[in-house]
Amino acid sequence: MTKNTAAVHPSVSKSNRFFWLALFAFFCAFVYVLRSVLLPFVAGIIIGYLLDPLVDKFTRFKISRTWATVLVLLLVILIIVPTVVLIANVIDSQLSVFISVVPNYVGSLIKKAEPILNELKDLFPTLDAERIREYIRSNTANNLKILGSILRSVVSGGMAIVNLISLLLITPVVAFYMLRDWDKFIAKVRSLLPRKSKKSIEQQAHEIDRTLAGFIRGQLSVCVILGSFYAIGLHLVGLDLGLLVGFLAGIISFIPYVGTISGFIISLALAFAQFDSMMPIVSVVIVFGVGQFLEGNFLTPKLVGDNVGLHPVWVMFALLAGGVLLGFLGLMIAVPVAAIIGVLIRHAIMNYKKSSLYLED
Repeated sequence: MTKNTAAVHPSVSKSNRFFWLALFAFFCAFVYVLRSVLLPFVAGIIIGYLLDPLVDKFTRFKISRTWATVLVLLLVILIIVPTVVLIANVIDSQLSVFISVVPNYVGSLIKKAEPILNELKDLFPTLDAERIREYIRSNTANNLKILGSILRSVVSGGMAIVNLISLLLITPVVAFYMLRDWDKFIAKVRSLLPRKSKKSIEQQAHEIDRTLAGFIRGQLSVCVILGSFYAIGLHLVGLDLGLLVGFLAGIISFIPYVGTISGFIISLALAFAQFDSMMPIVSVVIVFGVGQFLEGNFLTPKLVGDNVGLHPVWVMFALLAGGVLLGFLGLMIAVPVAAIIGVLIRHAIMNYKKSSLYLED
């Protein structure tokens, strides 16, 4: 009897591995095939996950889960909708100003490029400086106007997307049911876990939740605070388009280094074209320097923490891969998937170091 039982174990283990691999492959294929319709559902699930702690706090005051969910969603709507409208109006006005001053920027750039062109002409006598000057004058103006028009169309297009039924109706409904039934959903999933490995799975799930909570909720706070700081700082410097560039630089900071570096370069280019003195340009450098100091020494350590386990390179790779494979949906799920894979890999390495394969002499 013992021999038969021992003989069954390898095949059972092999069938379990095959089942989980097949389930994972089916899930990946499901997401890829239905990627065009999953966006509002994924957005609703993410909103439910982010707001669940707030609903839990309301329920501690003996408010039913349903009414706590309604109150939290109403509170979020009352804050988010006016904020989105205000930001859209500010961005639209900033772009209008930018497009109107494009000719002045071009003239300023050409004037400041004169010494460089003259030095190039001395170094390369065959170089036609006037042709380069004319090329800069014509192409820079056209390109900047096209860029401004594209940005305005993106803003208006983004507002049109927000008005789509899928995001306006389906996402709040999904978020409501996810928030209301979150505890029931978690309990149901727990009841389906294999009893033998239930403790290990729950431990990994807890680590994944800690990682996501530390990174997503914390990083979201960092991006909003940093974007507000950059926007206000650049606006006080007097930089045209400073509110837009600063806020976007902060928001894109969830991609390590990309938001800050791109915002810094664009702000310097705009300051170089707009101002004739060095002081405003130096002020732009100071704004980004102070922002980086605050982020590195206060915001990220306090709000995100140092032990979330998501390396910046891994986050950048996940965002790039997610965007290429699934578009905007991929960008939304990239960090959660990266966190899950990271936790599973760490546990796999830990189990490997306890195995006979690693410990053999």
